[in-house]
Amino acid sequence: MTTRRTLLAAALGAGATVLFPSASNAANLRPMDLDVTWHHGWPSAKHDPAPEIQVHQADARTYILRQNRSVNFEAPFMYLLIGRHTALLIDTGATPEAEYFPLREVVDGLVPHGHRLIVAHSHGHGDHVAADEQFTGRGRTTIVGKGQPEVAEYYGFTDWPHTPRELDLGGRVVDVIPSPGHHASAVTFYDRRTGALLTGDTVYPGRLYVQDWDAFAATIDRLVAWSDAHEVSHVLGCHIEMSIEDGQDYPRGWNYTPYERALPMTVEDLRDVQAAVAEAGGAPGIHKHAAFHLWYKVDG
Repeated sequence: MTTRRTLLAAALGAGATVLFPSASNAANLRPMDLDVTWHHGWPSAKHDPAPEIQVHQADARTYILRQNRSVNFEAPFMYLLIGRHTALLIDTGATPEAEYFPLREVVDGLVPHGHRLIVAHSHGHGDHVAADEQFTGRGRTTIVGKGQPEVAEYYGFTDWPHTPRELDLGGRVVDVIPSPGHHASAVTFYDRRTGALLTGDTVYPGRLYVQDWDAFAATIDRLVAWSDAHEVSHVLGCHIEMSIEDGQDYPRGWNYTPYERALPMTVEDLRDVQAAVAEAGGAPGIHKHAAFHLWYKVDG
């Protein structure tokens, strides 16, 4: 009989711990502090006094990092989840050079000594994987590949994109949910400790670029079904592109966005995306809604 202990031993050698899914108990969720003012760039990027990476400690073992928009206009968010023996870093940002974007230095200062580190990705686009090489050669570190075959192999998906798999970080289990549509290798992470659903570029307050409409629609249905079966405290993506004015996004490439919408979204927002997908029906174009825009087959 396969036990959690044998699965964990295998994971430490090559891949992820694979356990059977179980619904979260809302009473056991750890609250996160998401009352934070995110740095939104500077009118002159060259003179921005803020650090290259903003770090917010959401709870004792959860960190949210944001790349300064003055370093790269994408300003992606990254998430660091820490268990008893393993830390999970989700995404590595948009800039490879440590002198401009010292991600490893920051992460090394947050991960407890002796912990194993898994460097994973919400998906394989360049603004989420650029600093992977900063972690090459780091001891007790695994860097998950960017393509769908590598992702499926690491987490042990055998029927992609249907059945979620799990990572046990040591007293902290994270469910990994296949989420193709925006990108072929996209996954969503559900943190059982906090109830956070980490949706990458699949759902966030911004432009939801759809690569494969049918896959994206199925992913949104899958995430809504997951949220029906589990307690989801927040839906947290990897960018903010919308302003506080409903339906208004900031143009791509801007490095100063002073009136950003809040990062956290809700399950109701997720249902709104589901309804928007059904309403659009796969029609090419920009489908605008208050908290997000759906982009499908749009030039430029």
